[in-house]
Amino acid sequence: MNVDFARKRFRGAQPGPRAGLVRASCLLLLGASVSIGFSDSAQSADVGDDTAKAAASTLPNIYLDLRTIYTTTPAGTLSIGFSNPSSSAVATLQSLAPLANSEALPARPPLSRQSAAVDFPLTVDLSDRVSVYGGFSGSASQIAMSDWSTFAVSSWNVGFQADLYQQKGGSIPTITLQSTLTRAVPDSPLATTSLNTILEFSYALNKDETKGLLAGVQEIAIAVDSELAAINPSLVGYVGAYYQWENNWKVTGRAGVQWFGGAQLINLAPFQPYTQPIVRFDLDRMDDNDNRLFGVTAEIAWTPKPAYQFTVRTPLYAVRH
Repeated sequence: MNVDFARKRFRGAQPGPRAGLVRASCLLLLGASVSIGFSDSAQSADVGDDTAKAAASTLPNIYLDLRTIYTTTPAGTLSIGFSNPSSSAVATLQSLAPLANSEALPARPPLSRQSAAVDFPLTVDLSDRVSVYGGFSGSASQIAMSDWSTFAVSSWNVGFQADLYQQKGGSIPTITLQSTLTRAVPDSPLATTSLNTILEFSYALNKDETKGLLAGVQEIAIAVDSELAAINPSLVGYVGAYYQWENNWKVTGRAGVQWFGGAQLINLAPFQPYTQPIVRFDLDRMDDNDNRLFGVTAEIAWTPKPAYQFTVRTPLYAVRH
């Protein structure tokens, strides 16, 4: 409105050389003032944006690493495999708890089972080398032809993953340690506490680390809250490889051998020990900074009959760099 008023006043002045000079001077000053005002506003906005970006850049990656898992297990076996016990063995043990707690029933071989589970670990990438996570899992299961159980919280877990050494173009592979502590809930005769530890070696075959070789070992120790039940450790040794395309799709394959020491669960027939092959394939969609955007995993573990597991990963990011 001030600009419009000035224009009206200038238009009412008498023409002449001095009037033209004054008019030109006023217009020049007005233009300079408007220019400076917009420049200050733009600089203030840039400073505000830079401050917000700087604050965001100081935060680590924070996301909910949502995993949806479907597992089938043949009769008479207990499958653990590559997975964290929070999503497989815990669901299986909870489905068997009513049978194992029926003291009047004679020992029987466990029937075939299937389960669906969802893991909700909140993950924080403290750096490009260290991540910590913690959350809970919910599951539902079915034994043979019976109805599915009600979906409920089945366990909580905490853990970390750390690169003990990074290859960075050298001859020594990246060494990664991951450890997860899982506790089953609610308490029952077959409630368990498990520790899953993985040590993996990753050797990149090119500078960009888009293809490479893997080798590792995983141990799962499970303690049962009952003197009448015991689950012996499971040990997996494996080799593998990975390849990532320019469009950021990444495929990883692992194959190895699983040694399971067997288990005894109260009045159920013992789970026999076995040494059998195991394979796992991962297909992931990554971003340019190697953050996972989506992933699917298929696993087959012979027990000695095959047990199958299919996982869908859909991370939900609060902060992503």
